[in-house]
Amino acid sequence: MINNPILPGFNPDASILRVGNDYYIATSTFEWFPGVQLYHSKDLANWELIPHALQRTSQVDLRGNPSSGGIWAPAISYDNGIYYLIYTDVKARKGVYKDLYNYLVTADNMHGPWSEPVMLNGSGFDPYLFHDDDGTKWLLNMQWDFRDGHRRFGGIVMQQYDPKERRLAGPVKKIYEGTDLGVTEGPQLFKRGGYYYLLVAEGGTGINHAATLARSSTIDGPYVTDPAYPVMTTRGAPDYPLQNAGHGMLVETQKGEWYMCHICSRPFPGTKLNPLGRETSLQRCVWTEDGWLRLAREGRLPALTAPAPDLEPQPFPERPAKDDFDAPALGLQYQTLRVPAEESWLSLRERPGFLRLRGRESLHSLHRQSMVARRLQHFNCTVETRMEYEPEHFMQMAGLVFYYDEQDYFYVRVTRDGDNGVRLGVITSISGKYSENRDREISVDGWSAYYLRAVVRERALQFYASPDGERWQAIGGELDMGVLSDEHGGKLGFTGTMIGLCAQDINGTKKHADFDYFTYKID
Repeated sequence: MINNPILPGFNPDASILRVGNDYYIATSTFEWFPGVQLYHSKDLANWELIPHALQRTSQVDLRGNPSSGGIWAPAISYDNGIYYLIYTDVKARKGVYKDLYNYLVTADNMHGPWSEPVMLNGSGFDPYLFHDDDGTKWLLNMQWDFRDGHRRFGGIVMQQYDPKERRLAGPVKKIYEGTDLGVTEGPQLFKRGGYYYLLVAEGGTGINHAATLARSSTIDGPYVTDPAYPVMTTRGAPDYPLQNAGHGMLVETQKGEWYMCHICSRPFPGTKLNPLGRETSLQRCVWTEDGWLRLAREGRLPALTAPAPDLEPQPFPERPAKDDFDAPALGLQYQTLRVPAEESWLSLRERPGFLRLRGRESLHSLHRQSMVARRLQHFNCTVETRMEYEPEHFMQMAGLVFYYDEQDYFYVRVTRDGDNGVRLGVITSISGKYSENRDREISVDGWSAYYLRAVVRERALQFYASPDGERWQAIGGELDMGVLSDEHGGKLGFTGTMIGLCAQDINGTKKHADFDYFTYKID
């Protein structure tokens, strides 16, 4: 069986592709670098993380991008030995305008390297490149419309792409207006049985999210909506374990079986809050006699477990719980915030066996933070690190952070506070309200190292500290993980909780902190 979600934690907007016996998924990474997470599978049930696609700032420069901006909805495709990746870089996302650019990169192998980007357009997000049987290529995206009196989501538009000239050419045509579910985006186009099928996301990415199918006998329409739309949704079922289901894409196996990957979320019961963010699930699908797609299970709700395809199971080795930082490069599970991991601020060589971070800008910065983070992927887990650090000033600090964005985070950190000496405590920022919780700080003068631990139990987070890894004490009170969720406080973000090692030196002197290991253990 396939157990959903197949990609737990912050992994939204999945685009799926089969080439021969290999399956690939690309997911959105927003403000985290490198851009576009890529996964590989042989059986659709077991997945391994492979190198991210956008490894260079010439491919994507995220400095200054807003939180939940950056890389939206990547789409992967393949034609004549070339892999294509389309992605949106969102530079501004609040207010009536959307400042964004859609780019195309190519590669001979999904493991890269990927080419320098070609800028295509900026008319709307969620681009998709379709390769027709006659060799023509077509770019689809939703049309954003900021004008008064117009729908913001102005339907799906299409324009031809000229691979020789590396640019769009010819007229732009609107091919689909969507349905009464509203918010039509995320177009995916494919052919089957003499029809062009258009799969779109509708209803927004929250509780009304849905996947809708339409078809046409010609590529430019008119497209007729499935009379029984939507194909999948959890709207109207607020207690179902998988929520916010939509934004799907289809893949056909070697043996003619069909599957849809899609967004989902697992909120805490009775709430919309989920610190794991939007995840990726996979559904078995079937076709009706009159050529419409249905979930293999009855109804429109996504299955918690789906029948695996008729393929030989091929699991991958599990990633070790503990990373001792002995490798010459960061593991693929880590990302940095907006900027690449460069020797000027991050080193695995200066002190072998340690991750050295040089402090830079604050946790509120949209430019040059010194943070290395991985996704929170489980509701019950324990995280631990050992840090060596000698702060000289209150503007220098380092530690372990649970980070959603610059408005919402929980940070157990070590700093120096003048005559009070070296202090260890928890900083919280909740909907932008900052607090140092000074009454719960402890003195750590004389500690040669700082063992930091975080225990997650569903909605509860508790930090701990120890001078030796043996004698632990709770630091601060129990914290609400619901704060680190897309819809907390009405912020409507799109990412999920990242667990980071970080250092700040707001003085600009780049005081370093050394981290001996990082452990992520599922409980």
